[in-house]
Parts: sequence; C-alpha cells; structure tokens
Amino acid sequence: MYRIMKESRKRFVLVHGVCHGAWCWYKVKPVLERAGHQVTALDLAASGVNSKNLADVHTLSEYSEPLIKFLESLGEEEKVILVGHSLGGMNVAFAAEKFPEKIFAVVFVSALLPDTSHQPSYVMEKLFEELPPDAFMDSEITYEVGGKLSSTIFIGPKCLASKLYQHSPIEDLALATTLTRVGPLLGNDLSNIGNKFSEERYGSVARFYVVCKDDNIVSEKFQLWMTQNYAVREVIELQGADHMAMFSAPQDLCAALLRVARSTPG
Repeated sequence: MYRIMKESRKRFVLVHGVCHGAWCWYKVKPVLERAGHQVTALDLAASGVNSKNLADVHTLSEYSEPLIKFLESLGEEEKVILVGHSLGGMNVAFAAEKFPEKIFAVVFVSALLPDTSHQPSYVMEKLFEELPPDAFMDSEITYEVGGKLSSTIFIGPKCLASKLYQHSPIEDLALATTLTRVGPLLGNDLSNIGNKFSEERYGSVARFYVVCKDDNIVSEKFQLWMTQNYAVREVIELQGADHMAMFSAPQDLCAALLRVARSTPG
C-alpha cells in the first residue's frame, strides 16, 4: 500500500512530547519503514531511556541535545523530515533554527507551533490561558523560584486517561503509565526574548501541521489558531485522534506523514 520509488525515500526523525520518549512511536516507525523510508525515533534529554538527570536540564538547548547531536552527525547532503509531537514542537523548531539546511520539512503533530515574532513561550502562555485551572487534574507541576511559568510536569494517570489517551487503546495507556517520566516545561527559558526564532532560519523551512480533532489538552480550536498565528504550508486533520495520535490513529498519522514526504522535493 505504501510502496514508493527509491528516489522519493526520505529520513524521518520522530520527536516525542513531554514526559514521553521514543517508545511512543512504536506503531508509526515500522509503517514508515515498510514504505521505504528511514526512521529515527529519539529520546530527548532526561526522557525515555536517556540517562541525563532532569536537574541538569534547564534550557531548550540542553533538552534538545540528543536531537542536535543527531543532526550534526548527518552527512553534508543528508536532509530529514522532522516530526514533533506536543511540546516536541519546540524541539523541532529549535533544530530548524540551527540546521535549516538539513531539513526538508517540519511536521507539528498537535504540537506547540512557535512563531518568529514572539519569544517561544508565547504559544505556551496562550495555551495555559485557555485551559481551565484543573485541566491537568492529578498531574504535578513545579515552578522555578520567582518564575511565573511552569518548570517541570509529571502527567498523572487520571490526566493521561481523560485528557491525552481517551481514544487510545487501553494497552497503550497502560504503557504510558509505566514509562512516562517527569519532564521539563522550561517556562523561564522559553520566555527569554533572546531565544526568539528567526524568519531567516526556522522560518525558511517548510512547515506542516497535523490537527488532532479530539485532543482534550491542545484543543482543535487552539491548534488551528496556532496555524493562523504562524502560517504553515498545509494543515492535515485527523478525525477521531486524541492528543496521542500515534496511538489513537496511527494509520491516519502515517498516511499524513507519507503525504508530507510525497509533497517534499528531494
């Protein structure tokens, strides 16, 4: 079904959201590989099986280190399609800012989509303003001393079940309750005006947005607002997908990613 011509093969780099790890792409990776693409799923710093201590992750740069090292390791002519989920949108935007020449396209999957007019925290601040006070239910959120924005989060099991995985198979919810870790939100670093992304670098990379229409954390309305706040090449909507589209709608998500690959020259 997904066979492609050799010259159309791409390399995908899959970047997870906060508290998660490379493990969350286990349904997506083999489908893309079966279609003939190369696929790398990475653990960000202090995530998944990455051994870095969360106490040593204070900045988006430190959090993104495994992704940046991977891109640095690519050959001069190698380019990738970056896929960022949820907070991972910040990581792929950061990577696009550093290495626009190495990237065919960036795909945001129900992800935070920063712009080049504001500091990266802008969309996160807008999201938290939209959410009710109890949106994260039994999750544990911490703040840096004197900081107004969140520093770390551990998503509680009730929040996982009701807000992120409500349409996902119960086996995947069980996997998440076993494997999720406390993750960085980096509010203070993202709010630093000096960390703004540039139109010349990040802004020059083709951007696609995959809307998860049944997302209970990043609402469909908010996802579409982000694509209006900072234009993308195409918006692809997934019916019936909760926040974790890789579990609730893996085939549809793969079809969306393959669509991006076909529309990307090279």
